Amino acid sequence: MSEKVDMDRREPSGVDRSEPAQWRPDRNFWIVLSALMLTMLLSSMDQTVFSSALPTVVGELHGLEHMAWVTTAYTLAATIGMPLYGKFGDAIGHKRAFVVGLGLFITGSLVAGAAQSMAMLIVGRAIQGLGGGGLMITSFSIIGLLVPAQQRAKYSSPMGAMFGVGAVVGPLLGGWLTDAHSWRWALWINVPLGLIALFAALRGIQIKQERQSVRVDVWGILTMAVAVTSLILAASWGGGQYEWISPQILGLAALSIIAWIAFVVREHRAEDPLMSLGMFRNKTFVLTTSIAILLVGIANFAVVMYMPSYLQMSYGVTAMAAGLLMLPMSLGMVLTTMVSGAIIARSGYYRGVVMTGIAIGAIGIVLLSVIGDSASLWVAVACTIPIGIAMGTMIQNLMVVVQDQFDLRETGRVTSAFNFFREIGATLGIALVGSLFASRLGSYLTPGALGDAASFMPDDPNALTPELVRQMPDAAQNLIAGAYSDALLPIYGWGVVVFIAGFVLTVLLPSKPLSSGSETVPVQD
Repeated sequence: MSEKVDMDRREPSGVDRSEPAQWRPDRNFWIVLSALMLTMLLSSMDQTVFSSALPTVVGELHGLEHMAWVTTAYTLAATIGMPLYGKFGDAIGHKRAFVVGLGLFITGSLVAGAAQSMAMLIVGRAIQGLGGGGLMITSFSIIGLLVPAQQRAKYSSPMGAMFGVGAVVGPLLGGWLTDAHSWRWALWINVPLGLIALFAALRGIQIKQERQSVRVDVWGILTMAVAVTSLILAASWGGGQYEWISPQILGLAALSIIAWIAFVVREHRAEDPLMSLGMFRNKTFVLTTSIAILLVGIANFAVVMYMPSYLQMSYGVTAMAAGLLMLPMSLGMVLTTMVSGAIIARSGYYRGVVMTGIAIGAIGIVLLSVIGDSASLWVAVACTIPIGIAMGTMIQNLMVVVQDQFDLRETGRVTSAFNFFREIGATLGIALVGSLFASRLGSYLTPGALGDAASFMPDDPNALTPELVRQMPDAAQNLIAGAYSDALLPIYGWGVVVFIAGFVLTVLLPSKPLSSGSETVPVQD
């Protein structure tokens, strides 16, 4: 790896890199931070807002077989859009990129909220995702431009906490609105909140940024989009709509591999690549990104997205109650985010904090996979808390580590690349678990498996909602509860492998402090 160098550049407003220890936030910085925290809340919330409402949504729109796509469409679109926001944010300014993302997010919320079919809902969620992905990238990029690296964990922690708060508010808000009004308001509420964030952004974000000329890497965009989409389709359809060894799934897998190869070749030859391949020569970047894919992406979202549905169907709680029951996990995430950020900001060291969090999370996923349908409701809820603690040690801290490795002018591209791969992990986790869950559940809800309880099932199994289950006799409810437990919880057992892999990768990270000033690494091919 090349030595760190201090490249000639214009500094963002409010940052004195020559005397990092004397840097202090001013009034305008707090306005900016508040705006970014609000948008982080929105983008995080909408990744989980349907976790409580999902059974009702798929029941009303008759779309059980497309259940995973209500969330996958959001995360997939966010993933594809992330590299674009990073690159064009560096070129046209991260404030402008931020405003574009917010506009798309609001538009998608309006479309999805008005959906009369699963297809329209999925399209609206995709538009939301294009905007939400941009909000994540530009928010962290702006913080990266404003705050020196060693202090960055302190000020990015509130944003990481908002990610956790969004995980709390998402299921809770979605559940409450579903019970009290309609699941559509879980989407429409983004409009006024988004407009508030837009006003704050236009007024408060003032960054002196050296802009760069860019060329649109059309072929890079196309090959990347094909690679990601075919990968997610294979994960979503495999084992459900098609057998894993079917020509359709094998064809999608082959297409994804070919597209990834084409993407790498294109980026290597492009004059102005969408994603600088030089980043992958940095060991820390590769390791932290891999950890984020496995744990922040796959493990976290697999639990957050499907636990509320499980709680409603297995324990008979309402959508709002299911959201409330995810509160302990999310509070653990928020508190650990704040504490771990403060520890790293003071010491400069991050590896031990992340390793501790992963070890705790592994215990939680093991317990969650073995409790079975006989466990009490509170035992099931308690098993999610260690997973929240694990996420709190990683969400924003890994981002800070990555940003510290590269030149300030590359903040947008580096941030977007990191989040790009993390969201691939999230999308894969949601898609794989959703596909396996739906497939296994379908086999447990057949007339033969349900016996006498089959007479209480709706003609279309896709129309099964928590309300219908609560109206059934106790015996039928117990059978359906057992079906949901048997279909979902054993899948989490594979999460143990994910946590072990993440721990090993963390051990391989360099044990050295974050920089306190201008020491950076240029991203060059």
